[in-house]
Amino acid sequence: MEAMQTKKQRPILGISIGDINGIGPEVILKALADARVFANFTPLIYGHGKSLTHYKKLLNLEDFYFTQIRTLDEIQHRKVNVINCQEECPEVIPGVESQEAGKLALAAFAAAVEDLKAGKIQGLVTAPLSKSNINSETQPFVGHTEYLIEATGSKSGLMMLVGEDLRVGLVTGHIPLAQVPAAVTKAKVIEKAKIFIQSLEKDFGINKPKIAILGLNPHAGEDGLLGSEEETILKPAIQELKDAKQYVFGPYPADGFFGMMHQQKFDGVLALYHDQGLIPFKSIAFSSGVNFTAGLSVIRTSPDHGTAYAIAGKNTADCSSFRAALFLASDIVERHQGESE
Repeated sequence: MEAMQTKKQRPILGISIGDINGIGPEVILKALADARVFANFTPLIYGHGKSLTHYKKLLNLEDFYFTQIRTLDEIQHRKVNVINCQEECPEVIPGVESQEAGKLALAAFAAAVEDLKAGKIQGLVTAPLSKSNINSETQPFVGHTEYLIEATGSKSGLMMLVGEDLRVGLVTGHIPLAQVPAAVTKAKVIEKAKIFIQSLEKDFGINKPKIAILGLNPHAGEDGLLGSEEETILKPAIQELKDAKQYVFGPYPADGFFGMMHQQKFDGVLALYHDQGLIPFKSIAFSSGVNFTAGLSVIRTSPDHGTAYAIAGKNTADCSSFRAALFLASDIVERHQGESE
């Protein structure tokens, strides 16, 4: 595999196709039509060529070309490569959730992850899928992030949302809201903050990053009147991080923090639960936002939207977020390679 990548060749970025009945194939095709792609990386789509051909015709993208390969030894640089992850392609029915499409989405993601772990591709961008047509009693699937943490044998990871001037990390991710208070422990806040800081330094090239930590309760507990977690968990965690010479501040009331645009004063914002971080992030940077999994031994990004079945196949999907995910992954790969050299 070493011969596949020379100094003149760009990194190979894998792209898992996601749910073929959602907007994934559309945003992939539109994003890869960007002329800057081949100057930065070689794209390899994990999925099935027939589904892409279907969307080429449906969306009148006949000028888009790709080459199908059977193994990565056949990769062609400066071209869009596609590898079939199962023998038969499910019927493509835009906007309709199906178990068959779910099986292909998981097969594509799993194949890409194996190649990512093996170093055959240098980064992975995942198109959106639907957990409901993948998840089962025998094969639980909580999300891309959780799958990657387990598959790579990582102790932990950090779900990070990245916009042009905004980076939001999450202490807890895809868990019910009722379980959040018990999951926000001093140890976990410190752990996630350290991953966040290390990622800002290593993946984004920020020297001595400054991060803000949000409060759990309204008004950040208002000195214990509206909850005790700020006093018993968050402030001690922040103090310990400060004692370790980290630039960490808070806890801040979440509403006033974003309302007063205080995020502009920090390199990153650590939110305590999913919606606390994602609602303001998507309000500020929805069209260009990227989901990045920090703290892993591999590089993975994704757009910050879902399958959007309601507009699938209608040629109205905006590929800005997916394009941004591609170029962020490419930038991080390049930064890592520059450091290793």
